[in-house]
Amino acid sequence: MSSQTEVHVEVNEYELVYILQPKLDDDGIQAAMDKINDVITNGGGEVVSTERWGMRKLAYPIKRHFEGYYVLQRLSMPPAVTHPLERAFRLSEDVIRHMVLRTDE
Repeated sequence: MSSQTEVHVEVNEYELVYILQPKLDDDGIQAAMDKINDVITNGGGEVVSTERWGMRKLAYPIKRHFEGYYVLQRLSMPPAVTHPLERAFRLSEDVIRHMVLRTDE
């Protein structure tokens, strides 16, 4: 007789939008996106889809930038991953603004 204990980890759906610095080239954009994706997957999350909106003019200057590279991602991850994700955004010099929204309710 073996007793197995199932651990249920709550997983929520999120939308993540972030704006990267306009000075980044294609390799820099991909590297910044890979860093964010690593935080998500290392925490047990999954990137469901990624939409690159590209370079767009900002409505107002953010950190002295007038345009930025927009990325939208749909995520499926445990709520605990939001803390390391927020930390990664704060520490990244490539990200000038971000927003994480829970979509399943």
